[in-house]
Amino acid sequence: MSLLPRDEKFYDFFLQQVRIICQAADLLLEGARAGSAQLATAAVRIRALEQEGDEVTHEVYVRLNQTFITPLDPEDIQSLSSHLDDVLDGIEEAAHRMVAYRLTDIPPIVVELCRIVRSCAEELRKAFEALSNNGELAEHTIEINRLEEVADQLVRSAVSDLFQTEKDSILLMKLKEIYEFLEQTTDACEDVADALQTVTVKNS
Repeated sequence: MSLLPRDEKFYDFFLQQVRIICQAADLLLEGARAGSAQLATAAVRIRALEQEGDEVTHEVYVRLNQTFITPLDPEDIQSLSSHLDDVLDGIEEAAHRMVAYRLTDIPPIVVELCRIVRSCAEELRKAFEALSNNGELAEHTIEINRLEEVADQLVRSAVSDLFQTEKDSILLMKLKEIYEFLEQTTDACEDVADALQTVTVKNS
């Protein structure tokens, strides 16, 4: 029996973070599909989830400072938790902007980007479940990378179309910013996937 057992609680923290992210991504997609009225309600709930996520992130840092032997390198635990926090922050910020800018209609491209964010969140959940069970992560990290590339290409095309077709310069800038915030959220998901790949290599 080990006198210095590893603290496996960190896996539970990661799973808490990704479940909160999935809830927030669900709300974001549902709100975007339903329109501006429901989106305002969704944004309030997402904000509450973001605060809940911050509390989990704080618990990770507290636990790191109190734990002698961790299941992964401490810097990897911190990196994973921090990148997950960035994903949740991105979802919250995107929802906030969509409400604050008072969009009358939610463009289909925004709904599609929200759907991609939701798909990334689901792949993150599967990846961290695999991590906690010593399972295979590759298919999930590869899919997140693919989804990020899809979002990147969609935003490039959508921004180009905006500058060619949108006559209202204020609306143009609002939409461009929302597109880019959503794309940056998929970037944050890719950052998590990259950090997971680093963990896999270091522990293989």
